[in-house]
Amino acid sequence: MESTQKRVIPFKGRKKTQATMEEKLNTLRAGVLGSNDGILTVVGVLFSVAVATTNQFTIFIAGLADLLACAFSMASGEYASVSTQKDTEKAAVATERQLLKTNYEQELVAVAAYYEEKGVTKATAIEIATDLMSKKPLETVINVKYGLKLDRYMNPWSAAFSSLFSAAAGGIFPLAAMTLSPVAFQWPATILAVCLSVSLTGYLSARLGDGLVKVAIYRNLIVGIVTMIIHYSVGILL
Repeated sequence: MESTQKRVIPFKGRKKTQATMEEKLNTLRAGVLGSNDGILTVVGVLFSVAVATTNQFTIFIAGLADLLACAFSMASGEYASVSTQKDTEKAAVATERQLLKTNYEQELVAVAAYYEEKGVTKATAIEIATDLMSKKPLETVINVKYGLKLDRYMNPWSAAFSSLFSAAAGGIFPLAAMTLSPVAFQWPATILAVCLSVSLTGYLSARLGDGLVKVAIYRNLIVGIVTMIIHYSVGILL
């Protein structure tokens, strides 16, 4: 039984850490994506309008309106997405709670099979599963089957507010560069602001996702430049 307890303790601690990190990373992800969308959406409108008119107030109002629309759109999208994920997780918990009442043995077998797949012997896997299921059956089952921790769900409000503020903050860079810079320098200032800001979001997204930093930066730069070219062309056509 002593060997069983040694296996159970690190299992609990590891899952708790992963759940906490997942929540934090989800909020950070929403923030980075919101910031990137805010930058590209606002600069798209600014370029289209600035080509069509030289009225600085018109350019500012158009950019500000788009910034607010983008921020609230991103926030509502994140809220809906994370809420759906939360509902799905709750539904899985409800299903497993019912299965524990109607088919406990099958649930026990599933937990034992999980540990057997991890490399322990069948006898040890059954011993671990029996011990865990006798203490916290529902928590054990949802952890093993879905990687969830009981009563620890994604917070849709955290993701929504993170996306809201980051989208607004991202959109401020091109808006400020276009409307506050001297007219003679507003175009190069805006282009520089966009290139720097999308490079930063590319760097952050790569770091958060353990991806390739250079690739993420180059990809965001290309997307940003293409976005500016397309909307500049649209403005000329108008």
